[in-house]
Amino acid sequence: MHIQSQSWLIDRRHALRALGSFISLPMLECMVPLRASEKVTASPKRSAFIYLANGVHSLNYQILKPGRDYEFSRSLKPLEKHREVITPISGLHHPGALGHHHNCISVWLTGGKLGPSDRNTISVDQKMAEVTAPHTRYPSMEVALTQGSLAWTADGVQLPALRRCSEIFASLFEEPKGGKEAQRRALRRKGSVLDANLAEVRRLEEKMGVEDKGRLEQYLTSVREAEIRTTRADAWLDTPLPVISDSDRSRTARDVPQTQAGEYFRTVYDLMVLAFQTDVTRVATFSLGGEGDAFSIPEIGITESRHQLSHHGGDAGYMEKLTNYDTFAIEQFSYFLTRLSETKDLNGSPLLGTTMALFGSGMCYGHSHGNANLPLVLAGGSELGLKHGSHLDFNQEAKGFGGYTLAPDGALTTEHYQLCSRPANTDAHMSNLLLLMAQRMGVETEQFGDSNKVVAL
Repeated sequence: MHIQSQSWLIDRRHALRALGSFISLPMLECMVPLRASEKVTASPKRSAFIYLANGVHSLNYQILKPGRDYEFSRSLKPLEKHREVITPISGLHHPGALGHHHNCISVWLTGGKLGPSDRNTISVDQKMAEVTAPHTRYPSMEVALTQGSLAWTADGVQLPALRRCSEIFASLFEEPKGGKEAQRRALRRKGSVLDANLAEVRRLEEKMGVEDKGRLEQYLTSVREAEIRTTRADAWLDTPLPVISDSDRSRTARDVPQTQAGEYFRTVYDLMVLAFQTDVTRVATFSLGGEGDAFSIPEIGITESRHQLSHHGGDAGYMEKLTNYDTFAIEQFSYFLTRLSETKDLNGSPLLGTTMALFGSGMCYGHSHGNANLPLVLAGGSELGLKHGSHLDFNQEAKGFGGYTLAPDGALTTEHYQLCSRPANTDAHMSNLLLLMAQRMGVETEQFGDSNKVVAL
């Protein structure tokens, strides 16, 4: 055995097989190439995206000072203990969102433009999944409190999402019903149907006009993607599922009533950490409800929906509840960062070092559907080259920006709402941030969505 030749190197998916049983191995150093490129970390690169519907109560959310000496706003206080591993970001916007509920959430990760006749483009998480999918059982993980996820395919199709925690756990860590052979037969039947469809549409193509051929090409793209997913799923059936400890199983393989929102959020975050830790997937999205139906939080006295609170019309009671809702959601995100920092990666460092986590919304001020000055916090990824500890404020970089409008007591005035509807810095596209994250995940591209440059961080 020659150590320089690494003849002892084993595949990451290797398992011990004896007497018909399987013992899956954890990630080991002997699974990592000795002479891996210095640009690639020993541990996998990961990304998580968390969406908060309907914007925030921006007067209590906005950080006023750029740079390292910033003070946390009331809503962002729960993240203060993570100061050195996070970057609050102000001033970015999505020009293509057009200020509508559905568009704001739909383009949050795509940077696309959604007019009456437009089709959405691929979301950044799915662009990342194109790179990470060959190494994991599942290309990506989609969780949402509503049916649609944050993820969109290359042909503009929204991926479905799971909602119940027990279903999420089962999909990641349990054998399929009927066993692997039953699933294998089902997958192969699906594959044969795809083959039949392809043969049929190719015969029809000879009789089609230009417009129909365009529609056909879109259909074929969907079929090809499904075929690839089917083939990959079949191949992974022979790979043993990760072994989950009893404590992790009891904490995550259960249903949590949505009236206990905090426990539900934390359970989903635990599942995301577990999925990253076991390398089941390296890309995850979590939508905390849609723009029109984000649910209430009775456990902290909020019985109204988030959508209802965001259209507060200046009502002091509603604005206070919206701030409390913001703070509550950010507290749960803080829990996620804590779990990532406590969980060890392959190289013994915190999982947070190789995980980028983006929290935010596609709106700033929900009452007017304002989609400028988006509330965003990027965390983690220090081993991917990200440097944190500062407030990155693109408003302050805008020519002619005179600063935030403050009352004598130092609080923001309602004039700030105008900044939430009309960007101070029209060149500061959120796609520039998504491009940065894509590149740090290994996506080889100089353009994403409507990006015009990459964010320096």
